[in-house]
Parts: sequence; structure tokens; C-alpha cells
Amino acid sequence: MAARKPARAANVSREELLQHYRDMLLIRRFEEKAGQMYGMGLIGGFCHLYIGQEAVVVGLEAAAEDGDSRITTYRDHGHMLACGMDPKGVMAELTGREGGYSRGKGGSMHMFSKEKRFYGGHGIVGANVPIGAGLAFADKYNGTDRVTFTYFGDGAANQGQVYETYNMAMLWALPVIFVIENNRYAMGTSVQRATKSPSLWERGAAYGIPGEEVDGMDVLAVKAAGEKAVAHCRAGKGPYILEVMTYRYRGHSMSDPAKYRTRDEVQKMREERDAIEQVRQLLLTGKHATEEDLKAIDRDIKAVVNGAADFARESPEPDESELMTDIYADA
Repeated sequence: MAARKPARAANVSREELLQHYRDMLLIRRFEEKAGQMYGMGLIGGFCHLYIGQEAVVVGLEAAAEDGDSRITTYRDHGHMLACGMDPKGVMAELTGREGGYSRGKGGSMHMFSKEKRFYGGHGIVGANVPIGAGLAFADKYNGTDRVTFTYFGDGAANQGQVYETYNMAMLWALPVIFVIENNRYAMGTSVQRATKSPSLWERGAAYGIPGEEVDGMDVLAVKAAGEKAVAHCRAGKGPYILEVMTYRYRGHSMSDPAKYRTRDEVQKMREERDAIEQVRQLLLTGKHATEEDLKAIDRDIKAVVNGAADFARESPEPDESELMTDIYADA
């Protein structure tokens, strides 16, 4: 894939660029640390890293407002961090410790924050999509102008429940943004082999849902598309589809050797299209920051991530009494 220049918006301030850089770098350093801790046996079960896809959720969170909801699948650590959840609580949950967001009982697939309106990480492919429409239904029913971001991947885009949800969302004009994070390989099968219609967002046309394809390696392009989609939903026009073309550098999960693609392909994406590097270059060439400024940011973020890892190690495992808690919600 040929290298493309990042979008440039005249009204993007130095502060915004720096914030995008910090947010994406936090996700990457956190995921690198999570990968290390998985290798050390401190994280058990499944572990799906978001490395390479950081611009998607950072761009869309920049378009969101307080009170908006988000729901996604199991590649969700980046989404948690981008919406402001505490890295300590996220890492502690990954390690199954009491200090985690679900008190160590859920791991990455069952992590929630009512405060941040983050409704999970879901392990069943595509099953979060109708729940996302339900969240949007609740907001419309309650008369708010809130929007729900419902994330799923190119693999989930072939699930029947996605299209049942499209139909209902358009029928009821629900304020939901369906975000297809198309990283091209689903769980290990390329999108070219998995579907006859590779333009996934256009499938919404059968239900009258508008949408567009977005360069998911360009945080500014994602933010601009997100703002357009959010405005559409808040105006009461119903759902919107964003197919965000992105790329994960690691396998589907930590147990995936990713032999279905070449190392050269991955390296080419890293060298030519990396979202963090694009913003870094914008900061440097625009004289918004120096190399030392960016190194200092990296040091600060590494300290935050190391602190989260230390907190997770030091937090105790949940007590046996927790086995029977959180089964029902208190009305």
C-alpha cells in the first residue's frame, strides 16, 4: 500500500495534536506492557492487543461528548483508555486482581465502566451490535441527544445479527454509529477471502443507512468523519456507518502466529502508515514540539503504564466471597 500523507486541518491546534499523540501513545505502551505481562504468565486466558489501530478510537473519542456511550468486542483495552478509564484498573482486571474494573472476575471481555458509559468488551463475535442499538434506543426513549458508538470488526460484519440491527436501527431512527474496524484479517482470514463485497459500509444502503469509508491510520481523518457522523445522529436522522480502514500489527490474539501474512507487509505498514508516527511528524515539521518534548511525553506515559503494572501486581486476588456477587444489579 502506498504511503499517504496525513490529513491536515487548518483548525487543529497544537494542543489537540499533542493530545492525540499522548492518547495514542498511551494505548500503544499499555498494550506493549500487556503483551509482556501475558508472556510472563501474569495475564491468563485470551489477550487481544490493539497495537496499530490506535487512531480509530482516539479519533472517534475526540468527536464524542460526555454522556455518549461506547460498546465493542474483545479487542477493547484501547477503547477503555481512550474514554478515560484508569490504566491501573484496566491492567488489574487483565491480571485478575481485586483492583480491576470488575474486581478481577471478568478480564478484558467483561470490563465495564458506568461512569464512562463503557459497556464492554464482548466475547461473542457481533453480539455487541444489537446491544449497542439498545443503548441508543434507551437514549432516544429518554429524550436525550446522546450517541452510541458500536464497534465491531470486518469478521463480525458478516454476522446476521448485524443486519437485523441495521434494520431496526433505521426503522426507529436510533442515534447509533456503527464503527466497522476493518483491520483486513478478522481472526485470520483476509477480507478478500471472506466476503464478496469488500466495501462493508455500503451494505447499509439496503436499509437506507448512510456511511463512508475512512482512513483509520489517520487520526485527524477519523475525527473529522466522527464529527460528521455524530452531527447526523444528534440531529435525529438515525444511524450512520463508518468503515474505518486500519491494521493490527500483532496477531488476532497473543496465541496467533499470524502466518497468513508476510513480515514484509507488516513492516511496510509500520514504516509508511503508522498513525502515531504521522502525528509525530506533524508535530515536528510544524515546530509544535521538539524531539526532546516528545521523548518527555514518552517517558511520562511509560511511567503511567509501569505504575499500572505495579498496581496490578500488588493488588490481591479477589476473595472467594466475590464468587456470588454482581450476579444481579441492585435496582
